Amino acid sequence: MELGARQWVIAEGYLPAWSHGPEPEMKSHGAVCILNAGDKDAHIEITIYYADRAPVGPYREIVPAQRTRHIRFNSLKDPEEITPGIGFSSVIAADVPVVVQYTRLDSRQAENALMTTMAYAAAP
Repeated sequence: MELGARQWVIAEGYLPAWSHGPEPEMKSHGAVCILNAGDKDAHIEITIYYADRAPVGPYREIVPAQRTRHIRFNSLKDPEEITPGIGFSSVIAADVPVVVQYTRLDSRQAENALMTTMAYAAAP
């Protein structure tokens, strides 16, 4: 039995423009957690969509077989950094089934906010 899907959508995305607290632990960020429970490495492509400009990507990552990876959106650099303070959406494509969850840490004030949700599995 394979776990997951090959295409995922996260409609909500935002990188707070500042943080409160020690870095890197408390730096405001959005992240995807990708579980690859399969026997083959997962080659991941992330495409970012904005309200006012063309999509950017793909950002390429690898999640080894039978492993998990947390990828912070603010660590993605190639083809360009994601601009903090601007909303975005993302599409995550994989060459093998994976499971994707989205989390955002907002530490702009001392009372931090954390939210998480499962991504939408768009294609098996």
